[in-house]
Amino acid sequence: MRANASSKGGEANVERRAFMQTIAAMVLSSIASGRQQGQMTTVETRGDVPYRTLGKTGVHVSMIGMGGFHLGQKSLTEQDAIRLIHTAIDRGINFMDNSWDYNDGASEMRMGKALQGGYRDKVFLMTKLDGRTRQEAARQIDESLKRLQTDHLDLLQHHEVIRFEDPDRIFAKDGAMEAVLEAKKAGKVRFIGFTGHKDPHVHLHMLLVAAEHGFHFDTVQMPLNVMDAHFRSFTQMVLPEAIKQGIGVLGMKSMGDGVILKSQTATPVECLRFAMNLPTSVVITGMVNDRDLNQAIDAAKNFKPMSESELTALLSKTKEAASRGEFELFKTSAHFDSTAKHPEWLGGESPHVQQVAPPS
Repeated sequence: MRANASSKGGEANVERRAFMQTIAAMVLSSIASGRQQGQMTTVETRGDVPYRTLGKTGVHVSMIGMGGFHLGQKSLTEQDAIRLIHTAIDRGINFMDNSWDYNDGASEMRMGKALQGGYRDKVFLMTKLDGRTRQEAARQIDESLKRLQTDHLDLLQHHEVIRFEDPDRIFAKDGAMEAVLEAKKAGKVRFIGFTGHKDPHVHLHMLLVAAEHGFHFDTVQMPLNVMDAHFRSFTQMVLPEAIKQGIGVLGMKSMGDGVILKSQTATPVECLRFAMNLPTSVVITGMVNDRDLNQAIDAAKNFKPMSESELTALLSKTKEAASRGEFELFKTSAHFDSTAKHPEWLGGESPHVQQVAPPS
C-alpha cells in the first residue's frame, strides 16, 4: 500500500508540474506576442523609471503608474499626498491614475492641486467615469476636469465595466460613449479606454460590442497578478486579445489592495515583477508613503524579464491559494464594486427602453 500511495503521489506531482507548465506556456505565449508588438520594449528612461509605449497611441508612459485611490484617503493628509505626487513625478513616474468617484472627489482634487506649478505638463493624466448615460457621463467629465484643474485628460476610461449590460448601456443611443466622443471632439479627451475587475468574459464582451460599433479602444485596464493566472483569468483570456488589437494594457491590483500578500505566497516585489513581466504598458499601484514609492520605482528600475523556470516556480507557489479566488476579493465579492453600492452614479436607464409592467 505504501508503494501504491507513493506511486499515486508521484503521479499527482507529475500532473501538477504538467499543469503549471501549461499555464506558464500560455503566459509566455502572451509575453512573446507582446514583445513582437513592441509592447514590452523599454523605449526610454526618465529619472529612475523605464518607459514603454502605450498600445497604438505612440505615447511613452512609465512602467509604473501612481494609483489615485489611496492618495485621497483620510489616513493620508492632503499635504503628504501632494508631496508624494511631486516626488513620484520628479523621480520619473508620469502615469497618473484617478477616478471621478474616488473618495468623494478628494483624490482628483488633491491631484489637481499637486499638478499646478508646471507639473501638469510632465504627466500623462488619466481618470475614469461611472456614468452610463450621455447626460451623467458629460456631467462627470466636466466635474473631473474642474477638480483636476486641467482643460483636458490624456486618457478617460469607462469605470467598473463589471456587468454584461454595461457595454450595451455605454454604446447605446444616448449612452456614455456619446458624451466621451463629444468630449474628445471638443479637445477635453485625447484617448479612450475602459476598466473592470470582475470577470474576463465581461471585458471580452466590451471589446466585441465596441467592434460592432466600429470603435477601437486605446487602453484596457484589468487585474493582472500572481493569483489571476489561476482563477477567472484576465491574463489568459483578455490579455492575448488586447495584444492582438494593439490596445495599451494597464495592469492593476498586482497585490489586490494588499489582500494577495496575506496569502504569504509572494512578496510585494514578486507581485510587481510578475505584472511588469506581462505585456503591460503600465502597472498601476497604490502608494501612501515613501516606502511604497521607493519599492515601486526600484522594482521598475531593476526589472529583468522572468525566465520560464522563475515564472513556473512563482505560479506553482500561488496555485493553491488562488484556486477559489479568496485572495482576489474584487472578483468574488462586492467589496470593490463602488457602483454596486452607488447605482445612482451610473445614471438612469436609457429613455428608449420601454418599461413593461410585470404580469398581474
